[in-house]
Amino acid sequence: MKIIEKLISIKEHHFILTNQRALFWKESSALVLSDLHLGKTAHFRKNGIALPSDIIHQDLKRLSSLIYHFKAEKIIIVGDFLHAGKNSEFELFANWKMQFPTLSVILVKGNHDRISEKDILELGVSEIHTIYKENEFIFSHQNLKDESQFVISGHLHPGVMLQSSTKRLKFPCYIVTDHQLILPAFSTFTGLDTQDYFPNAQKYIFTQDSIFLIS
Repeated sequence: MKIIEKLISIKEHHFILTNQRALFWKESSALVLSDLHLGKTAHFRKNGIALPSDIIHQDLKRLSSLIYHFKAEKIIIVGDFLHAGKNSEFELFANWKMQFPTLSVILVKGNHDRISEKDILELGVSEIHTIYKENEFIFSHQNLKDESQFVISGHLHPGVMLQSSTKRLKFPCYIVTDHQLILPAFSTFTGLDTQDYFPNAQKYIFTQDSIFLIS
């Protein structure tokens, strides 16, 4: 797996955007990601929709690689850690977390995180918040539209559509404005919302081999 990095500065803090759908916050030694949607593929298979069973394995393998690469001490998940009710993928995550016994997992609850907090904590999550504040930043699943604070959020699964010489291409992206940073969905099993909600924002789109800025 190739990890491509793009360093940006926000409020004198340093964030490394990656092409692996998560960023690293250097001052906090934290990986920040959103929309893992644990249990989604198992939920679809249970309802008769054939999907590859290795999607969550690949997502967790990618997360492990990021932890080792950055030597992360904690993960901040900005909502939609889960997708639906408990299923076989929950045990997969709990077993995966046992590989990182000192890793703190901070969850900001999203609209899909509906099971009991007791059950979430049993998966290896350390803290659960509706909104999480650390230093100069607020972490929320959805944008708070509060220009007095800098908000890091997810939820939108943001993407950009570009026209090539022969067809339209979609790319996941990070959206950065003066007051917010919106993360791409970490799960590869998600759609992209390519509506331009933030026409004046910086958009960092990425592929397996590159990250580049469009605005």
